[in-house]
Order: sequence, then structure tokens, then C-alpha cells
Amino acid sequence: MTRKQLQVEPGASDPTTTAGTEKPPRGAAGAVQSVDRAVSVLESLARHGEAGVTEIADELGVHKSTAFRLLGVLENRGLVGQAKERGKYYLGAGMLRLAGAAAVRLDISQEGAPVCRELADEVGETVNIAVLDEDMAVNIMQARGPASVTAQNWLGRRTPLHATSSGKVLFAHQPEVVREGLLARTLPRFTEHTITGTAALRAELESVVEQGFAVAVEELELGLAAVSAPARAHDGKVIGAISVSGPVFRMTEENLPALAKRTAAAAADLSRRMGHGL
Repeated sequence: MTRKQLQVEPGASDPTTTAGTEKPPRGAAGAVQSVDRAVSVLESLARHGEAGVTEIADELGVHKSTAFRLLGVLENRGLVGQAKERGKYYLGAGMLRLAGAAAVRLDISQEGAPVCRELADEVGETVNIAVLDEDMAVNIMQARGPASVTAQNWLGRRTPLHATSSGKVLFAHQPEVVREGLLARTLPRFTEHTITGTAALRAELESVVEQGFAVAVEELELGLAAVSAPARAHDGKVIGAISVSGPVFRMTEENLPALAKRTAAAAADLSRRMGHGL
């Protein structure tokens, strides 16, 4: 069933409903109700393994036509599939994709916690683990070293890919088509040091891949410096970035190479914990 087949003309009556039966919800409340029902469908299929339209409609307390529309939308997005010979629905491969993304975040956060703490204690600065969140980096783990007691909290914060060390690592290891699409955008400038030119940023990302780490000095905020290295999954894919950040008067041009080397070692340790190289 296609999206077109599922569309209903505005103001038109559902041909499968009659007076006194369920009416389609409208407006924002109706949208929220539809989302709630869609989630209920997924939860029902998770419990039962598979179910037909009538069974799902009965469990949700809705008309069969409503259940059919919900299943059609979910099927179009790959979240449910249908056994054509039996007419039963089951959870689709799209659920595995979503579950896999969530599992990666949970795993890297859990495995990264001791790595973050050890690195933060050693270098004295704030250590973060970031993962890709659409076209931004989001920090999912943080540890503070003894010198960073007044540092700001980066946990949960989404940061631009082109202006942070973690972002550059994640940016540099995207598939070429994704990377070039992001490079084609007009990128915001946060300070006079932010790299926004396409050619300059492309060269920067190539350098990140070649040297195995990224550096950002006052590119997001004045006075802030950071260095980051990639964390890999068992298949070698970069799934995160571990970074050390602190004020420029402590993270100087002279000690950044040593910090980069130690950060890369911590990233390699985290990668091993995630199954890389085993």
C-alpha cells in the first residue's frame, strides 16, 4: 500500500465509518493521538509477534479503517511488515535500525565511562564522548578533571560539526556523499577562527583522517580549545569521538600534540571496548 492510497480528501468521510462510530481526530490533538496509537501498534506487535488488522483494532479500541491507516503508514516507513499470505503484520527491519542506533549510544556511553574518567584524571581537563545526531554532534558522556571544576556542562549539548573537534572527527568520517552535502551548505561563523570556507574545511577534514585526531582552537567559543579522536565499532566504523577541552591558556600550542596523542590512545582503548580489532 502506498502513501497515496492512504490519503483522504480534507473534509471527506471515511467510507468505512458510519454515523455514531469513530470520527477521525483533527488538529494538534489529533496528531498527538495518531502518534500515540502508532506507538501502541508497535508495542502490540512487540508483545504478540504478529497480528492482523482486526486484532490490532480491537486492542486499540479503534475502527478497522483507523488501524489499517496506521499500519499502512508504519509499513511505508519500514517499521512494520506484512506476511501477505496470512495478512498478519509484524515489526519491520526499520525497528532494527532504530534499536541499533539506540544500542550504540547506550553501549558507547557505558563502555566510555571508565575511559573518560581515566583520561580526565590524567590530563586534568573536561573529557566528553560525542556521537552524530543528524547534522550535529551531541555529547553523551562527560568527566571532569581536577583542573576543570569551573568548566561548563557539555553533557547533552548539540554542537556544530565544523566548529568543534568532536564534530570534525564525526564530519570527516561520514560517507563522501554525506560529507559533500554538508560542505555545500552555508556554515555559520561563531568566532573569527571558525572555518567556514568549503575548500579550507575540506582540507581540514582530510587532515583529520590522515593524522587521526582533530583540533579546534577558539572556533566555537573564544578562550576554548579542544582535541578529539575517533572511537570505532567492531567493523571499523567511526561511531563516536572522545575529546579533551579546556581554556586556551592551559591547552596551549605547545602541549596540544601531547594531548592529542593521549586522546587518541583513549579513543583506541574505547574502540577496543566496542570490539574493534578483536
